[in-house]
Amino acid sequence: MKQQEFIKLVNPFKDKLFRIAKRMLISTEEAEDAIQEVLMRLWKKRESLTDYTNVEALSVTITKNYCLDQLKSKRASNLQLVHSNYKESGATIDREIEGKENWKWVEKIINELPEQQRLIIQMRDIEQMEFNEIAAILNMNETAIRVALSRARKIIRDKITAIHNYGTGKR
Repeated sequence: MKQQEFIKLVNPFKDKLFRIAKRMLISTEEAEDAIQEVLMRLWKKRESLTDYTNVEALSVTITKNYCLDQLKSKRASNLQLVHSNYKESGATIDREIEGKENWKWVEKIINELPEQQRLIIQMRDIEQMEFNEIAAILNMNETAIRVALSRARKIIRDKITAIHNYGTGKR
């Protein structure tokens, strides 16, 4: 596959990939880096892409997995900082208190979710279980699991946003 063909193939959904990465990683710069990495991975696989390959679905999956890997590596590096007795004064203490407060709110919101959504959040986001494992345990299909997880995350995100925007006039 030539470069021009490749560009024509990925151009229609490149913005979609960026939006997914931006939503997951928050930072515009990190999202741009993620998309560059995803496009490089697709370029390396270009010869194995056939007419039957859903390149958009493959790209979304690669983007999602790459972003999750980035988030996991950030969490790991954050944990290393906490465990190394690294101390900084002032702003770090404020951020730590704010972070703990945010986690308290998230736990409270999760506990208020309907039981099924609470279980799915626990299994997927906290226990890091795969969708097929969750589906087998809850006797549901994977699509229903994904929908419930998406709705639960949206509820959590909306409530946290409302808490942070309280009194600012933002919605």
